[in-house]
Amino acid sequence: MLNTTDELLEQAGRTILFTAARPDIVMEKGQGMYLWDTDGKKYLDFIGGWAVNCLGHCPGVIADALNRQASMLINASPAFYNRPMIEFAKLLTDISCFDRVFFSSTGAEANEGAVKLARKYGAKFLGGAYEIVTAVNGFHGRTLAMMSATGKKHWEDLFKPKLPGFVHVPFNDIDAAAAAVNENTCAIMIEPVQGEGGVNLADDGYIAGLRRLCDEKGILLIFDEVQTGIGRTGKMFAYQHYGIEPDIMTLAKGIGGGFPLSAMLAKEKLNIFDPGDQGGTYTGQPLAMAVGLAVVREVLAKDLPGRAAIMGEYIIERLKELSEKYPLRNIRGRGLLIAFDLPDASGEKVVSACLDEGLILNSPRPATIRLMPPLTVMKQHVDDMLDILSRVLGKIY
Repeated sequence: MLNTTDELLEQAGRTILFTAARPDIVMEKGQGMYLWDTDGKKYLDFIGGWAVNCLGHCPGVIADALNRQASMLINASPAFYNRPMIEFAKLLTDISCFDRVFFSSTGAEANEGAVKLARKYGAKFLGGAYEIVTAVNGFHGRTLAMMSATGKKHWEDLFKPKLPGFVHVPFNDIDAAAAAVNENTCAIMIEPVQGEGGVNLADDGYIAGLRRLCDEKGILLIFDEVQTGIGRTGKMFAYQHYGIEPDIMTLAKGIGGGFPLSAMLAKEKLNIFDPGDQGGTYTGQPLAMAVGLAVVREVLAKDLPGRAAIMGEYIIERLKELSEKYPLRNIRGRGLLIAFDLPDASGEKVVSACLDEGLILNSPRPATIRLMPPLTVMKQHVDDMLDILSRVLGKIY
């Protein structure tokens, strides 16, 4: 039995494969907007499990759904339908512009499914077209294929050879996207807000132009809403801000409220997979389906997208007030996906200092701070966050 934090950290150093520079903290429990470590220290969480815990930490509706479903059916294999799978698919198609759903466990899996479906479409209807146009500074996941799709410069030489068939063009540049489309193109795939890229919002004209371009060329428009979906941007799905409909949309993160779950949604014309083309052991797993159903119902019942819009405006307003005292620049965001820039590459320094003060933030780029709290965040939480941030900025600047 490992009793102390030091013992736990020593064991982690011996047995956990190194993939990230984690702080010397072991998180033990969470409730609402807060986490506690094994030493009993309390943290105000403004990254929400990486935009995952849309209902906060340990919400009752998830615990209830898990307990109820675990006593009924945990796994029947993907060879069979199950009740919560069917009910959840109906709910997602009822509240979106899509007709069909494929369930998986991670955002990368959902995006892989979207790529497979687009290439199947290209093979059937576009003479074998297989290339997909994506955006520089986009992020679509960490499988080899999704790292190939992702437009991160420092990933270019990592894990070569990469999967061919992805063309990266500048974000918000419709001319560059149009120039990249050729007879081999089957789809364009973008995030309507680039989360990992630093919270870069797609312009209205850019999205409208992409939709026109795809219609003119007969290719598909894919929205990666892994980070923006399920109310994060102030609407249930970010595509609803733009007055257009994608052909395919992917969801993860908030859809499970912390439970591993993702989904790919598609229009009826893309119901074209043959048996064996796509699958997975945990696709439509009953436990995950019950959780997802409970989470989305809760988001709808409490109008958390509307709440995200209101609270996002409040956070941006308060950050602008803070920028009169400290050098915060380019405050931006949509709903509860917000970022601002620092005058120098002090992002990690700010994050570390805030963590010491009991506040969890994120720095996706060296001079950028990102906020993505649970959709249940309240004004008092925002005020507490800004009090800590102000103290930290006062020490650094």
